[in-house]
Amino acid sequence: MAYKHGREDRKWRIWKEAEEKVLRECGMDEAVIEQIRTDDRAEFNSNRRFYRWASGFGEYLEGMADKERQAEIKTVADLLDEIESENLYQVLITVDGRTLQIVLLKMQGYSTKEIAPLVHLTAGAIYARLDHLRKKLRKIL
Repeated sequence: MAYKHGREDRKWRIWKEAEEKVLRECGMDEAVIEQIRTDDRAEFNSNRRFYRWASGFGEYLEGMADKERQAEIKTVADLLDEIESENLYQVLITVDGRTLQIVLLKMQGYSTKEIAPLVHLTAGAIYARLDHLRKKLRKIL
């Protein structure tokens, strides 16, 4: 969310007026109140400059992330295409399609209980397939 200087300035002024009212009621000297106001305003302006910079920097980073966003992996073929390690690729192409589908669904954030009806297996069978795949992967790693 962008930094809104006008809104923050109004909030600062309301806060400052309330604070100065309390200071005057306590009998504080006007020169001291004015010095506190000057110091607080300088701090407010410093914060304002930082928030404007940070807001612009955040927008810049979001723009960069959009440019470099990787293609979403939606299919097993996409998954295999994204593998950069030759050893990992060799192991994964020897695995059956259902196991690769399970891996893809896991990557997409599905739980084992959610995956089971999608691939027509029990949760235990899914755990077993993933365990076998882990054992194969441990051999190459």
